[in-house]
Amino acid sequence: MAAGPTQQSDAGSRQFLTFRLVGRRYAIPVGEVAEVIRLPAVARVPQSPQGLLGLANLRGSVVPVASGRGLLGQSRASATEQARAIVLEGQAPVALAVDSIDALMDVPGSGIEARPADIATLPGEVLRGAFPAADGAVKILDLQALMAAAFTARPRKSAVPGRSAPNTLQQAVVENVTRLLTFGVAEQEYALPLESVQEVVTASGATTEIPHAESAVRGVIGFRGGLLPLLSLRSMLGFGAVNAQANEKIVVTRVGDEIVGLVADRMTGLVAAPAGQIEDMPEILAVRTGGESRIRAIYRGDGGRRLVPILSTDELFGEDVMRKLQAARRSAVGPAPTEAPVDTRQFVVFRLGADEFGLPIAAVEEVLRLPDQITRVPKTPKFLEGVVNLRGQVLPVVDQRKRFGMADAPDKEGRRLVVVHTPRHRAGLIVDSVSDVLRVREDDIAEAPALTGEANPLVQGVANLEAAGRIVLLLDPAEVLTRAERGLLDKFVQAAELSGK
Repeated sequence: MAAGPTQQSDAGSRQFLTFRLVGRRYAIPVGEVAEVIRLPAVARVPQSPQGLLGLANLRGSVVPVASGRGLLGQSRASATEQARAIVLEGQAPVALAVDSIDALMDVPGSGIEARPADIATLPGEVLRGAFPAADGAVKILDLQALMAAAFTARPRKSAVPGRSAPNTLQQAVVENVTRLLTFGVAEQEYALPLESVQEVVTASGATTEIPHAESAVRGVIGFRGGLLPLLSLRSMLGFGAVNAQANEKIVVTRVGDEIVGLVADRMTGLVAAPAGQIEDMPEILAVRTGGESRIRAIYRGDGGRRLVPILSTDELFGEDVMRKLQAARRSAVGPAPTEAPVDTRQFVVFRLGADEFGLPIAAVEEVLRLPDQITRVPKTPKFLEGVVNLRGQVLPVVDQRKRFGMADAPDKEGRRLVVVHTPRHRAGLIVDSVSDVLRVREDDIAEAPALTGEANPLVQGVANLEAAGRIVLLLDPAEVLTRAERGLLDKFVQAAELSGK
C-alpha cells in the first residue's frame, strides 16, 4: 500500500492513516506516510533503546524499524500476520512497526481536537490531537517527538570500522606468528595459511554437476559474477565422497591460475601459531609420497595435544584435474569468479542466536574452542566470565550474550572464543558460533543509521547482503568493551606490566 500527499475531500478536511497498538487506535497524517509493508525481517541491534526493533533491508537500503509499542513504553509482542511496518517520508526513511492497520480516514478540520489539555493522554503517549470515530476517539501520535525522546544519537568517531585499514587480508606472519584458518574434514582438523584464503562462506544455492568428472569434483556454483569450481576435501584427503551435508563451508582459495572452492565439513577457527609450534612435514613421509605430499607442515597446539596438518594448495591435486575444471567451467559458458577488488574488506562473522555480527579481520587474533576451565574473578560484572591462560598470558573473557543482555544459549556445544585486540586491550569474546570469513564490497557497507541510541558507537556499519537476504552488523572492536570493562582490562594490563618488571 502506498500513500501520497494528504488529499482533501472538502476545504477543511485532512486524511489520516489509522492503526492499532496494544489495543489502542492511533493515527498519523497520510502525508507523512511513504508506504505500508509487511513487517520485514530485522537484525536486532544490541544495547539499543526499547523503541528500536532493529534494522531491515528495504530495496537495497538499510532502514531502522522503530517499535510502536516500545515508543509508548510498552513491552514488545511477537509479530502476528496482521503486523505491518509504516515507512515514513523523509530523507532518512524510518519504518514504524504496528500491530495492525485500520483504514484511511477523511476527518473534517473542525472535528480535530488539538488542545492537549482536552485529550486524555496515557503514560508514554505524545499527541498532536485526536478526533472522534464510530468506536471511540482516535489519537494522533507525534512520532517525531516520540522518536526524539527515545533515541539519543551521539557523534561517531569514524564512519565505518576499518575504512582506513588495508583492503587485503592481514599478513599471515606478524611478529613471528602465522595465522591459520582451521576447518574440519571427517573427524580430523586441517589448516590453511590465512594469507592463501580469500574468504569462507556457507555452502548454499544450486550446484551444477560436471559429467565424468573426478570424484573430488563436486561441480560449479554461481559466485561473485562467475562460476566457482567446488572440490571435496573429503575425497581429496582420502575419506571418500559423501553427499552434501548441512552447514558445509566453502574455503575460497587460489590454486595455480584458478580460484576454487574447497568444501569442508565445518570451520573450526582461526589460530595465531607461534613459529616454534609449526614443524615441516617429516622428510621420510614426503619421500614415501614421491615428494608430492598434500601436507606442508604440522601445527602443534595445546602443548602438543592438538596436531593440525597444514595443507599445501599447490599439491592438493594434479594438473589434469585443473585442466578438466577449466574446461568444465568454459563449457558452462561462465567466467571465473572475479578477484577481490580494491574496494572490498574482510570481516569475521559470528552469531548470537539468529543475529549476525562482524569484526574487522585485522582486529581478530584467533578463534578458538571455548576452554573447559575459565577462572572466575571475584567482584566483577556477571558478563566478565573470568580469565584464561592463553599461551602464558592472562586473557579476560567476556560473555557476549550477557554483555548484550541476551538469555543463555540453549545449545552451548558449538560456542567459540573470539580473541580481539585494540591498541590498548585484548580480550576473548564468547559467541555462539563463527560462521564466515566474509569479503564485503564497500558498496554493500552502509553507515549505521543514527537511530540507534546507546548502540550508536558500537554498530559502526551495516553489511547489507541483499542477494543472500542477510544483514550483518559491523562492530567497532574498541566499543565492544564498555568503559567499565576497559577500566577492568586496564587493571589487568597494569598488573601484567608490574609482574613483568
